[in-house]
Amino acid sequence: MPDQTIKATLVKSPIGARPEIRATVESLGFRRMNQTRELPDNPAVRGMLTRVNFLVAVEGEPYERPKRSKYKTPARPRSTREVTRCSSTT
Repeated sequence: MPDQTIKATLVKSPIGARPEIRATVESLGFRRMNQTRELPDNPAVRGMLTRVNFLVAVEGEPYERPKRSKYKTPARPRSTREVTRCSSTT
């Protein structure tokens, strides 16, 4: 049986992603945006591609751009505390 390969392209930057996601992208061999790699078709690589499917487009599968909350840390809520300012009267 000939060796099967998968073509994958890094279409979104992993800069704001969690460290585990960035490490997975690095281990797949991606170094820059829009870089296409031919990877072996085995369960380990398939699992890594599934894990970073919001950053990587795989040939033959539709790529859907993610919403922000899927890969970013949620924004911290603003404080509801009122601020009182001192006015100096002289």
